[in-house]
Amino acid sequence: MSSLLPSLHLSTFLALVPTALIIAHVVPYFYDTHGIRLYPGPFFAKFTDAWLGIVSKNGHRSEVVHAMHQKYGPFVRIAPNHVSIAEPDALGIIYAHGNGALKSRFYDAFVSIRRGVFNTRDRNEHARKRKIVSHIFSQKSVVEFEPQIRLYVNLLIKQWDRLFAAALKGESGTEGEGWNGADGRLWLDCLPWVNYLAFDIVGDLAFGEPFGMIEAAKDMAVVPKKQEDAMQLYGTGAKIPAVEIPAVKILNGRGEYSMSMGVLPGWWRPIVRQFPWYKRGQADVKTLAGIAIMAVSKRLATPTDRVDLLSKLKDSRDGDGNPMSREELTAEALTLLIAGSDTTSNSTCAIIYHLAHNPHVQARLHKELDEQLGTEDETIATIEQVKRLPYLDACINEALRIHSTSSLGLPRVVPEGGLTVLGQFFPEGTVLSVPSYSIHRDTTIWGEDVEAYRPERWFERDQAGIQKTFNPFSMGPRACVGRNLAFLELQIICASLLRRYEYVLENPDHPLQTREGFLRKPLGCRVGIKRRDI
Repeated sequence: MSSLLPSLHLSTFLALVPTALIIAHVVPYFYDTHGIRLYPGPFFAKFTDAWLGIVSKNGHRSEVVHAMHQKYGPFVRIAPNHVSIAEPDALGIIYAHGNGALKSRFYDAFVSIRRGVFNTRDRNEHARKRKIVSHIFSQKSVVEFEPQIRLYVNLLIKQWDRLFAAALKGESGTEGEGWNGADGRLWLDCLPWVNYLAFDIVGDLAFGEPFGMIEAAKDMAVVPKKQEDAMQLYGTGAKIPAVEIPAVKILNGRGEYSMSMGVLPGWWRPIVRQFPWYKRGQADVKTLAGIAIMAVSKRLATPTDRVDLLSKLKDSRDGDGNPMSREELTAEALTLLIAGSDTTSNSTCAIIYHLAHNPHVQARLHKELDEQLGTEDETIATIEQVKRLPYLDACINEALRIHSTSSLGLPRVVPEGGLTVLGQFFPEGTVLSVPSYSIHRDTTIWGEDVEAYRPERWFERDQAGIQKTFNPFSMGPRACVGRNLAFLELQIICASLLRRYEYVLENPDHPLQTREGFLRKPLGCRVGIKRRDI
């Protein structure tokens, strides 16, 4: 009889575990503390966060949630305590200044080194950090960064000119470059190149020197083998053991990991971290932090009067006159690296794709560039020049509408007293979001041809409706602080690259393939480029 006890205990345990899990998910559904049981949505999403976790891990969250809105309507329950609202008017309510809504626990999964302005959830701490950071990205301040932006755009054009000249001579390129000159064009995947460009620009601005990706034509960055070495040894003269890593690849892995981890309840996270895929994501988080730790440590060990983002952060003070600690400074520099590289490269790739896919739009943009910039030898556009290019702005905005690099609905927690959104009341603690991907496809605002890339709509449609709905950088007190710099980069990059080259797609019948972590990233864009006669 006693020999049966271990198996009895084991069988009882195996039966109790799934029973407990079912009860833990079913009881809250019927208890319905937030009064959202009647909102429609995927069946499993009503009971468990696992539905959204699986969707996020698969890399197409925005498209899946959009399909749910098309099926169920503007209010969709995408998790037990999360309602997605695909209505433009909801933006100004959920993300408004002074409404008391806070970022959800989703952002805890993005903390590395320490909390920064992006992932801080405490209102007072965020106000303190934003006071330090926001003035650095004012329209007046970002003008100072024009020389660095133009420098690296020029380096990229020199590389493409070199490859183009070699292609015309019939010289064979490397497999990685993937080009030939048989039809008078240089064929390449533009995504790696715009990644190199964005990383070198933000490396210079945030850390004082580029990563050297453009010149090396390679995804690379140097990190310490042990992060503590960089913090302790810089300034001592000792050599820091370091290793070269593929920064862009690591950044992509970190984004997918944090996105999929962020939608899971806190008590799930220690468990899923033991799974191989999530372990690799954790390693990516640590490695990416190492880039910032090493770069900031190196910079601070070498006094300089150079003016850039890091120097401005270092010299800034909060309301009490206190500077950032070294750890806080490093965390903010890491945020600058992530936000300033991936967003710019993703958007630039999408813009090139849509212009190459629509030759008539590209021709009209070429005409504006030729008329407004002239035919002088100066290759790289300036700030003063891009100010007078309205069609360029429309081309950029239309690409940001269709391919918002931040497409998902950013989650906010309803504050004390509740929140009424479009006639629907949500009690304190409910999580709400407005998906940019979906509202950028609202036919009442953008017209019936919402999937078409048509910059002309920016001159034809109701501007009040457009400004209320267009949301590439979020809005309210937690909107992207670097949006002025980001848009300036896109203006200078796109004006310069389109003035210099004409683009065609290798496979015009194939849509732009993407995968979404926190950001929605193109997977590649093979184009044929040809030098223009200007």
